[in-house]
Amino acid sequence: MSEKQIGEVTHYFDHLGVAVFKLSAPLHVGDTVHIAGHTTDFEQEIKEMQVDHENVEKVAKGAEAGVKVGDVVREGDKIYLR
Repeated sequence: MSEKQIGEVTHYFDHLGVAVFKLSAPLHVGDTVHIAGHTTDFEQEIKEMQVDHENVEKVAKGAEAGVKVGDVVREGDKIYLR
C-alpha cells in the first residue's frame, strides 16, 4: 500500500500523550496514519482530533490539530495517510 505524506509533528505533550499535527492535506476521524521518524514508527487510527480545544471530525489542509497518539512522537516526525 502506498503512503502519502500529509503532515508532520510540530509539538508533543508527553504528559497528555497528545501531538500537534501540521497538515499538508485533509485528515478525518477514522483515517489510519503511519507516524515515522528517526526513532518513531507506528500506525494508528485517528479516534479524535481537536482544533482550539474543540473536538472536530475533519481538519483541512494547512491547519493544525491536536491528536491523541498511542506512542511517543517527536517534533519533525512525518505523518503518512494509509
